[in-house]
Order: sequence, then structure tokens, then C-alpha cells
Amino acid sequence: MIWIIGGTCEALNIIKKIEGKTEYIVTIATEEGKEIFKNAFVSRLSREDMIDFINKNNIDLIADISHPYAFEVSENAKYAAKKCNIKYIRYVREKTDIDFNDIIFFNSFEECLKFLEDIEGCVFITTGTKNIKDFEKIKKNNRFIYRILPSVESIKECKKYNISMKDIVAALGPFSIELNAAMFKEYGADYVVMKDSGKEGGTKEKIIACKQLKILPLVIGRYDEEGISDIDKLIDILLRGGT
Repeated sequence: MIWIIGGTCEALNIIKKIEGKTEYIVTIATEEGKEIFKNAFVSRLSREDMIDFINKNNIDLIADISHPYAFEVSENAKYAAKKCNIKYIRYVREKTDIDFNDIIFFNSFEECLKFLEDIEGCVFITTGTKNIKDFEKIKKNNRFIYRILPSVESIKECKKYNISMKDIVAALGPFSIELNAAMFKEYGADYVVMKDSGKEGGTKEKIIACKQLKILPLVIGRYDEEGISDIDKLIDILLRGGT
């Protein structure tokens, strides 16, 4: 049995290709994801929970196709696979081919937060809800706009930190250059914070929109991972049982 840790567009594409050809179970992190992943189990699992899940479902291969910034999920899955002596395969989304002129690149969220402590202006943040608490701590008198998923969970997280409705943009991406530019211009952004979420995450479109408007893109990078970046190759491996 293959356990697919999903939640990304790549996971959905892979599932469509292997459906009916091999046995698998899909898990995702949020209820909202079931709108796309119809038969998935919604669960946030700790390391020990993952081990139990593997044993209960007779898992012999983990295909980790979680978001490239879901570091903890991937680390826990690798740990559980090793403990249970089963195979683990990580799909690695390719990084964006970035022109480093007129952008500021950070190796971590912490570096980005440190930079934002000393700025003045309007910051348009496209990194989701996970770090809202950290951004709000260093906001001072600046305006921070949060572009988030249009989900109940995301709105609740914003309200938890008293984010005003006028500072919330709830929409499902990825977005075109034109739509990004329209949003950034409408909110008067001086800076746009983004992850390097690759082609699938629309990073290039955000950077181009910023450059058109002479807005400074702030790109938070990710560490190099070992794994497979070719979807067809991964599908072939899954259909052969991981060999």
C-alpha cells in the first residue's frame, strides 16, 4: 500500500495517473483540501501518529508530495519510514529560475523578518497564514496585507491575530502576472513577501508583477532536498512498487 502525503497540484496529477493501477491512501492537512482531493483523509500527524498510520494501513511506501515548505511534515515522514523500515520517496518541486537583480533573497523567514523590522511602507504578504503571528510582532506602524486561501481555517487564523478585513485578501492562486500586478497596485504595496514555491506556486509571476510596478520582491528561499523532480519518473516508480 502506498501512502501519498498530498495537498499540492502535483499530488493531484500523480493520483490521476495511478488511479486504478495500484493501491494507495491519500492524506491532506485541511478539510478545505477535500474540495480537490475527494477521497483523502484529513489529518495532521505527529511522528508517532505516522508510525501508527503506517502499521494500521500496511503501508510499504511513502510518497511525500507535500508542499515544498512543509519541512516538519517531510522530516516526520522520513523518520517514520525509517522506524518502520519502509521506502520513502520525496517529490521535490524545482526552484524558480530567479533573476536576482532588483530582488532581496533570504535564506529563512527569520532573515526576512529581521529585514522588515527596519522598513517603512506597505507590505503585501503571500506566504499564507503560518507566520502571521511573527509578521504582526514586527509590523509597527506599517500596513501588512495578507493574501491567504479562501478557507474558514485561514480566516480564523487572521482573526486570531486581529487582522482587519481591509488587510485580508482571500483568494485561490496561482495568479497571473496581470492579476498580481492589479492586487499589488490596488493595495499600494511597497514590498511583496513570497516563498520560492516554484513554477506551480506562481513565484515568477509575482516577481515579474513587482518589477513592472517597481515594487521590491522579498523572496524566502528553501533548502535543497534530495528526491525526484520528474513527475513521470515518480509515477513509474510508484506503479512498480517503489523499485
